[in-house]
Amino acid sequence: MRKVRMIASGRVQGVGFRWSVQFLAAEIGDIYGRVWNNEDGTVTILANSDSSEKLSQFIHEIRKGPSRAAKVSYLDVTLGSFEPFTDFQVKHM
Repeated sequence: MRKVRMIASGRVQGVGFRWSVQFLAAEIGDIYGRVWNNEDGTVTILANSDSSEKLSQFIHEIRKGPSRAAKVSYLDVTLGSFEPFTDFQVKHM
């Protein structure tokens, strides 16, 4: 199981970014996690998958910006250390 923590910067709040991330995870399949807005204007994504290939594809698509209005200027990706998720949810803060 691979787990990653991503922090997306740029135009990522107020543009449907979190919902697009959730949709992308479902579209690729076998991607589970959480996504939420941060007070500093960034978005955090925790994701896990049994498929390294699918997780790499997910990260690649996030870098491109999964919604038409979003623009990811920087994506920090690190290894995650969290309990694996079994679904993908948008957290409301």
